[in-house]
Amino acid sequence: MDFNIGDKLEVEIIDLSNEGTGIGKYKGFTFFIEGCTLGDKVLFQITKLKKNYGLGQTIEILERSPYRVDSKCEHLGKCGGCELHKLRYDKQLELKRHIVKNNLERIGKIQDMLVKDTFGMDSPYRYRNKGEFKVGANYQIGYFKRGSHEIYPIESSIIQKESADEVIRLMKEYMKRYRVEGYDRKRKRGIIKNLIVRTSQDNKVMVIVVTKGKNLPHREELINILTSQPSLEVVSIYQNINPKDTSEILGQKDIKLYGEDKLVDYIGEYKFLISPKSFFQVNHVQTKVLYDKVVEYLNLTGKEIVADLYCGIGTIAIYISKYAKKVYGVEIVKDAVEDARENLKLNQVNNVEFILGKSEEVLPKLNKKGIIFDAIVVDPPRKGLDKVLVDAILEAKPEKIVYVSCNPSTLARDLGYLVEEGYEVVEVQPVDMFPHTMHVECVIKIQRVK
Repeated sequence: MDFNIGDKLEVEIIDLSNEGTGIGKYKGFTFFIEGCTLGDKVLFQITKLKKNYGLGQTIEILERSPYRVDSKCEHLGKCGGCELHKLRYDKQLELKRHIVKNNLERIGKIQDMLVKDTFGMDSPYRYRNKGEFKVGANYQIGYFKRGSHEIYPIESSIIQKESADEVIRLMKEYMKRYRVEGYDRKRKRGIIKNLIVRTSQDNKVMVIVVTKGKNLPHREELINILTSQPSLEVVSIYQNINPKDTSEILGQKDIKLYGEDKLVDYIGEYKFLISPKSFFQVNHVQTKVLYDKVVEYLNLTGKEIVADLYCGIGTIAIYISKYAKKVYGVEIVKDAVEDARENLKLNQVNNVEFILGKSEEVLPKLNKKGIIFDAIVVDPPRKGLDKVLVDAILEAKPEKIVYVSCNPSTLARDLGYLVEEGYEVVEVQPVDMFPHTMHVECVIKIQRVK
């Protein structure tokens, strides 16, 4: 190794890491370099050296990448999010397809599968229907800076709905007027820890104020400030109490301060009730794209029995219900199952049954009852499928599996298991659910071949 920490080197950025950091090679040695994008030629300084790689910080862009664009985000590189704002949008979509394909080949050892071009958005801004913001000392509201617990304050975010900007402004007004302190994470004191803003397709808003303890001063004044704006339709306000000093955003206890118990949102023709803790996809436009692809890959005739595992509040189960004879939704979170059952009534759907329990335990029990599943849909969290559940799915022997994934690496691992046991990956469709970030959602069509 003929270089040291502090040395300045020139490289071309040939790839991006999963965190959006530039990757370049100097004499065959790999460096992960901050402050650049794909295709840039940079002068960088070495900040750390390990046995097999080094870290660096860009000093100067020597040659701009042909894919580089001027970002519309005023907070670029400061808040720790939106790693791809400097990269042309069509190249972002191409990169995400490459990430999915590379993971499937490298981790899952799956070759020659069809990975389609990533479905993008016509306007990849203002798409997030759920904003999660940190609140700290000196009335700061914003995001953590990259790699730290220091808050970078913001007034506006071009990936959030405009309603989130307005709620941030009003919360700061309330906190300053009544001297309500944000939570100082170093000194472990203060009142308000986090702020969550959920916005429906018809621009109705739920606000969730997360506090360290029960105390929330001037509640009535806060309610009045949030609900008296003609440009903002706040229909529900909650206080959530989270006493823990962990990375968890929400605590166990919710107190409704104002308005409706739940927010009503939509996917296609269906309505869904959203509680403060409900999981609901953050991009209205792309969720419909995603679910339409699930319907296409299932290719149901109306005679099939389908299992929807990790069903949450029942969005996929209800969305596919009119194409199936019967759908069983399985979910381990009690509140989610209760919401799912309410959503059945709301949509007047009568061929879906929601079951509380672990999918790996419920699925074998249903098989023992003589229920034969023609197809199974899975939409697991980022950690992917439990190996016990994979075995249960293999035991059920469905002809079709549709896997919805938000993590290409755990997806690849799980598909590797299924392929080893007689399933074929027919087609993979990446969907850009999170423009300007490194995250990508996928829908995968899987068929039993033996």
